[in-house]
Amino acid sequence: MTGKKERQWRSMTKGLVLGTFLTSCMILVYCFTTPQIHLSLPEVPVPYSCAHRPSHVQPKPANNSSGRSHGQSCAPKVDVMFMKTHKTASSTFINILFRFGEKHRLKFAFPDSRNDFFYPSPFERSHVKDYRPGMCFNIICNHMRFNAPEVAKVLPMDTSYITILRDPAELFESSFHYFGRLVPFTWRIPGDDKLTEFLRDPLHYYNTEGFNSFYLKNLLFFDFGQDNNLNVDDPHVKEGIKLISDRFQLVMLAEYFEESLILLKDTLCWEMDDLLFFKLNARKGSTVSKLTPELRARALEWNAIDWKLYQHFNKTFWKKVDSYGRQRMAKKVAELRRRNSEMASICIEGGHAVDAGSIHETDMQPWQPIGEKSIIGYNMKKNVDKTHQKTCRKMLMPEIQYLTELGVNLWITKLWGHVRDIINW
Repeated sequence: MTGKKERQWRSMTKGLVLGTFLTSCMILVYCFTTPQIHLSLPEVPVPYSCAHRPSHVQPKPANNSSGRSHGQSCAPKVDVMFMKTHKTASSTFINILFRFGEKHRLKFAFPDSRNDFFYPSPFERSHVKDYRPGMCFNIICNHMRFNAPEVAKVLPMDTSYITILRDPAELFESSFHYFGRLVPFTWRIPGDDKLTEFLRDPLHYYNTEGFNSFYLKNLLFFDFGQDNNLNVDDPHVKEGIKLISDRFQLVMLAEYFEESLILLKDTLCWEMDDLLFFKLNARKGSTVSKLTPELRARALEWNAIDWKLYQHFNKTFWKKVDSYGRQRMAKKVAELRRRNSEMASICIEGGHAVDAGSIHETDMQPWQPIGEKSIIGYNMKKNVDKTHQKTCRKMLMPEIQYLTELGVNLWITKLWGHVRDIINW
């Protein structure tokens, strides 16, 4: 019996060592593999509009909320920069953009070999797959660390800039769960409840120069290309928020996702059909840490810059809602929810999301964090009528699979995925 236990112990030790080695190697490959950088790319301005609109795209009557006179028409805006922030329902929104782009046969600026633009490095136009100066793109929407001058060299001058924020305390909890194992300083946090222990005394563990440390402090501000380790009263924080405010026409809020989509519809002159969605990349409730008032206060204090950013755009958001009309907004949100519910009854087996282990098709399996199978997904009904089959599949498809279907080469992401699956097994 002793010999058997010893063999089991040796086997477990070998597995742990192998898993640690593979994880370390893949993290280094994923984070440091970079495309060939062309240091002397010529400056070729992008046209004012490179949207070659299909003939079937017809202007529609405009309403008063966008500053147009009643009866005037507007064409849907198809040049869109979506700044995809982390853990903010951005995967749900990117699915909307993918479907809109396919519907209008638009050209996406995609990364090459992985599903982000070599994050956390600042975005460079050379990160775009097959980029050549002067090329025309309509939509860019994959994760990046925002770099406004470089982004502007890829998209038309009249591009609509859109992004989304989330309550920083809830975002921190989500990021700690999803990325915690990729941040080495968390490995020395004792106990099972690492989040609570970390928030008890963050400076005891946090290292500003630590690998991947940005995931756990002011992640929103970092995503926008700013310094996430500034003091909240530093003048550069106020300057950074102003830069974001000046650049982005619409800053959505994850907590008010439907209201955000209605404002987007109004801003971009889209149709209600363009907004239909199912919630993607969500966690099952049992894995979500319930923040006590004390922990929430500590999380907001630790992410004070993100909190300042969120408060600023929370005010501008509700000013836009007031301008749109609260009653009118409530009516449109109710319509959107009704339409989404109808699509769920058509597309989703059982009408709701299920645990990862209960998803039948590989193409519907969502990406999981290391050491967890906490992200839920969907099974598509087997008897969906032909008129809805394609739409249902696209609405239910996780981001990685959708990117592959759109022709993006994800060899680094997929290689890392195989290592992750071995660790999660």
